[in-house]
Amino acid sequence: MADLGESRQAVVLVSGGLDSTTVLAIAKAEGYRVNALSFRYGQRHSVELEAARRVVAAIGVERHVIADIDLRAFGGSALTDAIDVPKHDNAAGLGEGIPVTYVPARNTVFLSFALAWAETLGASDLFIGVNALDYSGYPDCRPEYIAAFETLANLATKAGVEGTSRFKIHAPLMQMDKAAIVRRGLELGVDYSLTHSCYDPTPEGLSCGACDSCLLRLKGFSEAGTTDPIRYASGTDK
Repeated sequence: MADLGESRQAVVLVSGGLDSTTVLAIAKAEGYRVNALSFRYGQRHSVELEAARRVVAAIGVERHVIADIDLRAFGGSALTDAIDVPKHDNAAGLGEGIPVTYVPARNTVFLSFALAWAETLGASDLFIGVNALDYSGYPDCRPEYIAAFETLANLATKAGVEGTSRFKIHAPLMQMDKAAIVRRGLELGVDYSLTHSCYDPTPEGLSCGACDSCLLRLKGFSEAGTTDPIRYASGTDK
């Protein structure tokens, strides 16, 4: 665990998925007093928020806020609109380009909320689980985006202008593939059975096993040499 002296507070974006749960565990292991932030943003299911509550309780945080915003007002994504979630037979079938599961400006919206909360807490550290290797090609998951938002954070806040705080956006998974993320989480004692990654779960909350997120998750566990502990609708031999 890193020695932070007097333990600093951090705001961690937590969706309940594999990546954000791993980041939550990393921030905790580094000695931060963690404040978790999740969103009810009009996504097509609430299963991920139930997962977020589970992982936050298991890992232990200073406070967990679920903020309400409604991106269904704009639509434009298979996660917030009446658009089918693409399905594939395997990870090799994932297409090039930005898929319809991209939610326009979602990470910008989420980080803006996290920044606002961090400033009120007197926190200067924000954590997000973006990844630029095994990911779906979203433009707001790239290193240059994170660097640009960090610059914005220090230009657009009272704390940044007055010099009382220097905001840092931590993206510890940025250059890790899913297998490395799984291994790191397991090293930290993450219970991945509590998490949820699927874009299109069944009414019973089972993961579909065929959307981009499920396939990338399954690829990660397979390459890490271990079994994904969650249940899938398409069978238990994942």
